[in-house]
Amino acid sequence: MLTTLLLATLLTTGTPGKTDLKTPYEKGNGNVTATYDEAIEWYKNFDKAYEEVKMVPYGYTDSGRLLHLVIVSTDKDFDPASIKEKNKRVLLIQNGIHPGEPEGIDATMMLARDYLADKNKRKQLDNVVLAIIPVYNIGGALNRNSHTRTNQNGPEVYGFRGNARNLDLNRDYIKTDSRNAKLFHLIFRDWDPDVFMDNHTSNGADYQHVMTLIATQHNKLNPTLAKYLSEKMVPTLYAGMKKDKYPMVPYMNTVDETPDKGIIGFMESPRYATGYTALYNTIGFVPETHMLKPFNQRVDATYKLMENMIETVHRDADEIGKLRAKAKQETLQQQNFNLNWQLDTTKVEQIPFLGYAAKYKPSEVSGLERLYYDRKAPYSKKINYYNTFTPTTIVEKPVAYIIPFAWHEVIDRLKTNKVEMQQLTKDTTIAVDTYYITDYKTGPRAYEGHYIHTDVKVEKRTMPRQFLKGDYVVYLNQEANRFLVETLEPQAADSYFAWNFFDSILMQKEYFSSYVFEDLAAEYLQKDPALRKKLEDRRKADPEFAKNARAQLDFVYRNTPHYEPTHNMYPVGRLMQDMKLPL
Repeated sequence: MLTTLLLATLLTTGTPGKTDLKTPYEKGNGNVTATYDEAIEWYKNFDKAYEEVKMVPYGYTDSGRLLHLVIVSTDKDFDPASIKEKNKRVLLIQNGIHPGEPEGIDATMMLARDYLADKNKRKQLDNVVLAIIPVYNIGGALNRNSHTRTNQNGPEVYGFRGNARNLDLNRDYIKTDSRNAKLFHLIFRDWDPDVFMDNHTSNGADYQHVMTLIATQHNKLNPTLAKYLSEKMVPTLYAGMKKDKYPMVPYMNTVDETPDKGIIGFMESPRYATGYTALYNTIGFVPETHMLKPFNQRVDATYKLMENMIETVHRDADEIGKLRAKAKQETLQQQNFNLNWQLDTTKVEQIPFLGYAAKYKPSEVSGLERLYYDRKAPYSKKINYYNTFTPTTIVEKPVAYIIPFAWHEVIDRLKTNKVEMQQLTKDTTIAVDTYYITDYKTGPRAYEGHYIHTDVKVEKRTMPRQFLKGDYVVYLNQEANRFLVETLEPQAADSYFAWNFFDSILMQKEYFSSYVFEDLAAEYLQKDPALRKKLEDRRKADPEFAKNARAQLDFVYRNTPHYEPTHNMYPVGRLMQDMKLPL
């Protein structure tokens, strides 16, 4: 272990004779967090002090400021391909996605420095490379204040949840409206991290625990990885944190107003960080410290959890590598994909929980009954934990998706994710499965810049369609298979259809004039007895329809060649049989 004198020297000078590596948090009173500029300046000095550190600017975010990635590699290899060839594991740590929850920003600076300064800690980086995003939401970090985290106990000044475009970046991974998310995808696909950590602070109930944890929901993770995660990795982290006097529980997603009736596992769809990373078989974690605990405790707990994470990844480095390779191969061969999920309330386990008694008293504001937690009445007991989900939508993957060139917003997002695509070299008629959107619900208010669709229903038709030179063919024989299915199948919770990128298909473009179409409709009914019977049956079944002349004309219109075939037709074709295409 380092002597007290040497450690003090390293904190102030980095490596002897070099630069100051004491962090703004350490220079403060235990209740301050580094600004974006201070954090970046610190990492620049860290880069100068150690040859094992490299700071890489990835591009400009919505704020107009650069997003950086800091790599800590003890053999001074900063090439992701070379690192993978050496069978090293990559741990990606992201901070400041919500800059009002900043403890990860400060804890990670100290952690990275300490792991290089302490020779015993440094050994754990022999087969682990740290990739660190110092501050992800730079626009929010620049928007500093002391009030928007209304219920939070410190720090004195902090950033804001929304980014420079007022987007919550932890809802933007799949839809990718922000420059931040585009840069994250570049980092993520470049480095292909084995494990991902996204540091947060939670809201909600009051309890004794300083740290809660979201791990990638096991049912939606590849089964090979899920078994390791549930049976080995998570228990190790819990045991380590208990030893460090920070006993953990899962994130407090409560069944009722208080935790007493139990909690529900967080089913993160791909709009969220760990929902996105699971699409590429990366094990993801969202640590959530408790907002009411002092800031210095939250920083320390975050530090300790990352410490335990590094120790675990170091210990299991070879195993994690083999399991991920197996999971990737299984994803390549996988034919059916689960898209949407529901909680199975028949499956429940009991977990230890350290809480405070929930009580009620009259409100001094409304005079009505209000909840409060009595910290003079702590308790330790088992509570219900529901963490089993079953799929509600399962789709068979196609051989390929064919995406018309016109849908550039979708194509651009696939390119950002480094999806392998080819383009048709000439106009071609191809038999494909095509979805027609038959029903959906849309939220009445904007959600992160969109009016998201839910409960999407489709009708599948196999039909010849003409595709044009330049249209994109995306074969599902690549690492991005699951990403492609969850974005291009319109029924998926976070599909590109759900996020409104195909909304123009939902509006009919051509109509008819009733007084002109009356005679033509009568001719169709005269020539087509089956259509006449369909109309009569509909009138008998629906009295309101029978009273509506325009609705009856429209019914006939929709059953004639005059009705446009592209109305509600999802434009992405599903090629179900391999065939030679002009590519």
